[in-house]
Amino acid sequence: MQNVLGDKRAILILLGPALLLFTLIKLVPVLWSLGLTFFTGNPLSGFEFNGIENFQRFIEDPQALQALLFTLKYSAVTTVGQIVLGYGLALMYVFVLRNASNFVRTVVFFPTILPTVAVGLLFKSLFAVGDQQGPVNASLNALGFSSVDWFASGDGTFFVAIVMELWRSMGFFAVLLYAGLLDIPEETMESARLDGATGFRLVKHIVIPLSLPVLLSSVIFSFNNTLKVFDTVLALNNGGPGSETTPLTLYMFNTVFGYSDYGYGSTIAFALTIMCFLVTLFIFRSSRRDNTRA
Repeated sequence: MQNVLGDKRAILILLGPALLLFTLIKLVPVLWSLGLTFFTGNPLSGFEFNGIENFQRFIEDPQALQALLFTLKYSAVTTVGQIVLGYGLALMYVFVLRNASNFVRTVVFFPTILPTVAVGLLFKSLFAVGDQQGPVNASLNALGFSSVDWFASGDGTFFVAIVMELWRSMGFFAVLLYAGLLDIPEETMESARLDGATGFRLVKHIVIPLSLPVLLSSVIFSFNNTLKVFDTVLALNNGGPGSETTPLTLYMFNTVFGYSDYGYGSTIAFALTIMCFLVTLFIFRSSRRDNTRA
């Protein structure tokens, strides 16, 4: 093995095809998209160099600002919900259900494997009002309340989108965090119990500190994933009413494929990439600062 790894020709033969494929699939489209940020137009009408005008336009675009604010709000609320619900379920799997948690984990995880568009259409039907009223409004009527047109306002659509995403993804984060909890040594738990740490004190002083690495990974994964939300919002209400619940991804999609402005669409994609990078960097620096103080 050492002879193979020391042979540059063997390394090139083994890694060359994979690196070439990665370059063609990943790096070339990224660099191509970055280059388009300095142009305006599309393949049919042609491209025209405009320098940094696309970036200036993005900063001054009120629709882009609205989409940016919605994306950040959606990502922050969903991330908190996913981590809290996922961690709560993981704790229940470990301390309450124990060996009987397999069935519950399977049931809770099941929505994760469903197609996201199908989930969006499902919740659109659940919260429907009018001739094809869904079970949510039917339940409200049975309790004596009037029906609510959830998709007539941005707040109502935002609420449904949050509930939908939490229902769909909490099982995944529960399993992810559950795997992290299983790595905590049982000897440490037993020692803490002998010292009188039980219930909330055990979770606060032992379980949470020892599961911080997987918690950090979950937060980063959740935040970056929700920043790129697209298909569920599209299927739910197409970013409506108006553009109140339009995330950056959907605004980028409409810009490129609706208005054929490839340059400005690439600028929106670049802004979203930078935002994901900054969020990840901020979380890493914050966790390192906390560890240093500890």
